[in-house]
Amino acid sequence: MSTEQNLAQIGVVGLAVMGSNLARNFAHKGHTVAVYNRSTSKTDKLISDHGEEGNFIPSATIEEFVASLERPRRAIIMVQAGKATDAVIEQLADAMEPGDIIIDGGNALYTDTIRREKEISARGLHFVGAGISGGEEGALHGPAIMPGGPAESYEALGPLLESIAAKVDGTPCVTHIGPDGAGHFVKMVHNGIEYADMQVIGEAYHLLRYAAGMEPSEIADVFREWNSGDLDSYLVEITAEVLSQVDSETQRPLIDVIVDSAGQKGTGRWTVKAALDLGIATTGIGEAVFARALSGAQRQRAATCQALPSGAVETFDDLGIDKADFVEDVRRALYASKLVAYSQGFDEIKAGSEEHNWNVDPRDLAMIWRGGCIIRAQFLNRISEAYDHNPEVESLLLDPYFHQEMENLVDSWRRVVVAATRLGLPVPVFSSSLSYYDSLRAERLPAALIQGQRDFFGAHTYQRVDKPGRFHTLWSADRSEIEV
Repeated sequence: MSTEQNLAQIGVVGLAVMGSNLARNFAHKGHTVAVYNRSTSKTDKLISDHGEEGNFIPSATIEEFVASLERPRRAIIMVQAGKATDAVIEQLADAMEPGDIIIDGGNALYTDTIRREKEISARGLHFVGAGISGGEEGALHGPAIMPGGPAESYEALGPLLESIAAKVDGTPCVTHIGPDGAGHFVKMVHNGIEYADMQVIGEAYHLLRYAAGMEPSEIADVFREWNSGDLDSYLVEITAEVLSQVDSETQRPLIDVIVDSAGQKGTGRWTVKAALDLGIATTGIGEAVFARALSGAQRQRAATCQALPSGAVETFDDLGIDKADFVEDVRRALYASKLVAYSQGFDEIKAGSEEHNWNVDPRDLAMIWRGGCIIRAQFLNRISEAYDHNPEVESLLLDPYFHQEMENLVDSWRRVVVAATRLGLPVPVFSSSLSYYDSLRAERLPAALIQGQRDFFGAHTYQRVDKPGRFHTLWSADRSEIEV
């Protein structure tokens, strides 16, 4: 800890684990860091436990904290999203001067960030909504960072963020995303993709466990093998670790003593709500969110578990499938479903960027998500190459590389969904992603009938394939057609 009252290059407000680790990361990179927490005990603990790791300037009040920062002052807020964030922003804004920068590093709803940026800029300050991914370890050792806000603020803030971000091939996993809420919007969708990614990995595990009858330790070995190929990713890597863990108290696989109810903090729901508002089909992400919600409906599940008829559910032996072939099919189905989730996420980011005039470059996202963040994966390099090849590609699945991949994956994908249905095992994201894929490739969809139904009961009109315009059939009269 520094005993000199030198000014800090960066400050962190909120010293729970994420904020504390972020402050330590800055200090490890040679920056003097101002730290403040509403409860001084957390400030004292950071200094007591980690004060020798670098130069920290602790403060007991917001005013002291702001006074300890060099200009332009840069303060990152790491507090609970919502009212707590608004309260800290107001305190900082009252103590700061024009040109200073307030950075919200939490998981804020992007519309709140748009509002806050407008309010703070009116006071002559800069406001940056920065998505930070990587969890506690990422915050300490190198996260992926997605800052929005004014481009001018990134000139002063960027070098600091680049110093603490994860690095892949020497490139920092951070870039200026776009104006006002762009950074938090992109982080929100990142988390939505994460929901889908985790769910399809869970569905793959579930099939190997309860269809093929494999034990967790055996499945862990399968995931380790998968992690050396196309599925090389952080989530696949840690899945093997979780499945390998034995509970010290019962000596059973840890996975078997964990309650099968997954929580959520809101970013997945936000992603789906935003997609609905934008008219974007994020079916894989949506099903992953609903799967978590259903997992939490424990009373309902307990009431229905043995009560609902299953129909003619078969056994794995009934299917006549070779176990090794099934494992390979599940791998391919997992890969295909992951590709759909990422494709849908990038579709939503494109739509959000167009709606808000953010000019987000998807190539930047693919690059900065390669390291530090939860959804880091080897095939993000392929996504970057796809947008390099054609920045306006209508769907990532149309890129030549991914088109060829799907050609190799789709038969296995179909077999797995059919097998799961015959076995009575739920695979909501596997199956919905396949339906999405088939909807994209279909020449005709049932929406034509929906147009007809809407016109029948509400005179909503319809379009024709053979001529322009909008039309209405006089259903309750002579059923002649008129152009509207």
